[in-house]
Amino acid sequence: MDAEERLRAKLRPGCICRGIKLIRIIEAIEAGAGSFEEIALQTGIGQGPCKGKRCGRKVQELLARRQARSVVEDETSDLR
Repeated sequence: MDAEERLRAKLRPGCICRGIKLIRIIEAIEAGAGSFEEIALQTGIGQGPCKGKRCGRKVQELLARRQARSVVEDETSDLR
């Protein structure tokens, strides 16, 4: 993630109900969280009135992107 994307994530909502910024979710994923439950424990998302219906979709997208990057990185390292 480049500096501009990181700045935008600091401004964008990750969990509207709880007022948690997207950057907190991204940082939890970067720190190794691999599921909605793990991210929720670290950030507090999913505990608002919608119970994760809104932020859950965003978390799944972010986790899928991380998984896709991991696969590409693994394939690239296999080619070396």
